[in-house]
Amino acid sequence: MPNLCNLLKKVVSKSKRDWHDRMEEALWAYRTTRRMPTQATPYSLVYGDKVILSLEHQIPSLRLAIQEGITDEENTRLRLAELEALDEKRLEAQQSLECYQARLSRAFNKRPIITSHKPIGKFTSKWGGPYIVQEAYSSGAYKLVDADGMRIGPINGTFLKKYYP
Repeated sequence: MPNLCNLLKKVVSKSKRDWHDRMEEALWAYRTTRRMPTQATPYSLVYGDKVILSLEHQIPSLRLAIQEGITDEENTRLRLAELEALDEKRLEAQQSLECYQARLSRAFNKRPIITSHKPIGKFTSKWGGPYIVQEAYSSGAYKLVDADGMRIGPINGTFLKKYYP
């Protein structure tokens, strides 16, 4: 979970001594933030509803006012309907996740895989090539072509070294 780790780093970076007290804040933020792959918050996938913020108790929102105005029987009926809809919501999240993974897989598989069958040893060259620069981008990336005409790249210019024949 790289997102949770990054969130914890941000929260803890301000005050490293009370990190254990700040853990609940980080987890709350993580659980109530919409995730791109599932198109839902982890909280909503567990409880089937949007989270009620403590601020909504201090400054009553329309949602809370409606919930407080209904009877216990109506509240139970609405909650059961939400729980029945939860399976469908989780199924939609699963389908969204599968579509997201398929898009990532297609994008990854489009990239050429550059393999080197050179012997790796103490005195072997760590550089491949020589390559011909086919196209230079304004961002500092280059599209290269090897002697056989195989396209390589785009590659960041910091990973290239001039070749002097």
